[in-house]
Amino acid sequence: MTIEPMVDSNEPPVLALSGVCKRFPGMTVLQGVGFTLRRGEVTALIGENGAGKSTLVKILTGIYGLDEGEICVGGQSVHFASARAAWAAGITAIHQEPVMFDELSVAENVFMGHMSVTGAGLVDWRGMQDRTNEILHLLEAGFSATTPLKLLGVAEKHLVEIARALSHDSRVVIMDEPTAALSTREVDDLIRIVGRLKAQGRAILFISHKFEEIFRIADRWVCLRDGRQVGSGAIADVTSADLVKLMVGRSIGNVFPTRETAVGEPTLQVDGLSNATEFADLSFVLHKGEILGLYGLVGSGRSEALQALFGLSRPTRGVIRIDGKVVAIHSPADAIAAGLAYVPEDRQTQGAVLAFSIVENVTLASLRRHSSGAFLMRDRETATARSVAERFAVKARNLDQALGDLSGGNQQKVVIGKWIATNPRILILDEPTKGIDIGSKAAVHAFMAELTAAGVAIILISSELPEVMGMSDSILVMHEGRVVRRLTRAEATPELIVTAAAGTLESNVA
Repeated sequence: MTIEPMVDSNEPPVLALSGVCKRFPGMTVLQGVGFTLRRGEVTALIGENGAGKSTLVKILTGIYGLDEGEICVGGQSVHFASARAAWAAGITAIHQEPVMFDELSVAENVFMGHMSVTGAGLVDWRGMQDRTNEILHLLEAGFSATTPLKLLGVAEKHLVEIARALSHDSRVVIMDEPTAALSTREVDDLIRIVGRLKAQGRAILFISHKFEEIFRIADRWVCLRDGRQVGSGAIADVTSADLVKLMVGRSIGNVFPTRETAVGEPTLQVDGLSNATEFADLSFVLHKGEILGLYGLVGSGRSEALQALFGLSRPTRGVIRIDGKVVAIHSPADAIAAGLAYVPEDRQTQGAVLAFSIVENVTLASLRRHSSGAFLMRDRETATARSVAERFAVKARNLDQALGDLSGGNQQKVVIGKWIATNPRILILDEPTKGIDIGSKAAVHAFMAELTAAGVAIILISSELPEVMGMSDSILVMHEGRVVRRLTRAEATPELIVTAAAGTLESNVA
């Protein structure tokens, strides 16, 4: 039975926004946004990348100030001069990319910025560890307060951030794409934890592009489009089609484009690619114009295998052929020279330099094409970046804006565009639509279809079954570092793929 908190409909909302506006030079990011968050309710904040969600979160957490409008907490007007002021008011954010300290313990991360002290003025290490363990027990976490953070996975780090919120009297908990890197089981665990936070009377602002999660978890919704609030209401009164139309201003029918598969000659052949601990005997043939899907649960070795293929790590054995010729790939430079490109899953640490501008990031992997002798050709770089920005509808103030200032989805578009600028013949896409809204997903899928029509071969790694099945011509399923099933598009079903990935289906790789 779900425990619902006793909510007094006459009490003031925990958080109320009215007429919120935010401007940057030459650009209005938010205009007239207003809604309320109530105790014991989950409100879903939806909108395409660049709609203003990230800016709104930064306003609520004290990173940005308001240009116009008002924020009230518990019925009292407030002004957040800093992130610490928002924290003191009881507002906590759990971000898509956890920002914590790997070399510190869980307890140190939980109490970072508000450490307990003893009467003698010393840090109360025992008290913080005991309190952290109490919270971790509540969350049913499988680690302790003294565990070094660097030993935890992404899902466990999200639990640490939730524990941090619970260590403080957080009245509002903002969850910004918290499930983007989680498995199905981990998502279920998170939803269960959100139910506990509701039962404690906390107001939750839940940001996600995944409608199945929104409809499972949210009580109310608010939609932003181009910086304006275009709708709000009870989640029970809308359908996913209603929300999509509000988000993008139009209906999106089939997310996956119709592709006439015209598979050409083999372009990449991999035989027995292995390493000592993560994957073994990876073998496949990739043809021109083909999309080969690669599916597996977390820890299956799928990303590690293709990182080795791209020269990011050294396999212990295996042979790689391109157009029938054996090639030696010892580094990403070798891979790029051979016509490969790799869009990594972790865009912030592996795919981009956040302090660099959009222009600098777009041309980072193709500097030779944008230079003359020892000098970079700024005009040529700008032209390439403008072409990428227009092609992927990147929302930014200008091309000199730092990539770290963009929303997660727009960062991903630039990362993809960077590798497209190398004119690859073989493109490896590792979770290319992670954290991207439905409209941008459709644009990426359409672009993939465009590339394959031009003869580019694509390897697609995705945790989303509809994406793998909707885009792939054939699918390899991995379990514990090995390919355990090969399926054609016609053969593939969700049941076959999931059971093979879980290791409950006999191998059918012959």
